[in-house]
Amino acid sequence: MAVMVPALRAWAEAAARAEEAARAALAASTPLLGSLAALAAQMRAARRLPWDATPLGAFPELRARLWQKQRGAAEALLEQLGGRREELRAGRDAVGTAATAVLRLYEERGLAELGLPGVLRRGPRCPSLADVLEGLQDVERFYRRLYLESKLLLQRLSLDSLADVEAVPQSWERILERYREDDVVQDTLLKVSLFLENHREVSCSPGS
Repeated sequence: MAVMVPALRAWAEAAARAEEAARAALAASTPLLGSLAALAAQMRAARRLPWDATPLGAFPELRARLWQKQRGAAEALLEQLGGRREELRAGRDAVGTAATAVLRLYEERGLAELGLPGVLRRGPRCPSLADVLEGLQDVERFYRRLYLESKLLLQRLSLDSLADVEAVPQSWERILERYREDDVVQDTLLKVSLFLENHREVSCSPGS
């Protein structure tokens, strides 16, 4: 069992960092998307404005300058959102790398040293190693899905389709809702913590 402990600790540290980074990236993306949607609404309104029928018709260059300014601001917001997306990707990769290390170690040494009964054994307060490994894979899938959904949503944003950009906060909120309702990360961190604590108690007990 001792062979798995360092790898599981490393995974828990990576998962905790990824969770913090994901929360920050998602929280930072929400106001950016709100600003982008508001800007898209302004751009659509400017397109519909009957410029020639207003006093502004005397300044034909004003419409082009306003459009360029609005588009530049929108592109800057899209660039910032791209940065938040990369933060989600980095968290996904870190958790995946740590999980792969644990699973490889299990395949190379864990099963042979513990045997199947040891892998499946649960305690009163301790999950089995099999439970823990299943949780690691669930967390990896969770971050992979979160990144993919965020990536696809942001990739679909186009300033050539302002109505879609204006509606994106609603789609984003649905992603956030699924994220908030999924407890797989915290549940698995708890499983790993209990597993490691049980190992420490067993290792420190008299006669161990």
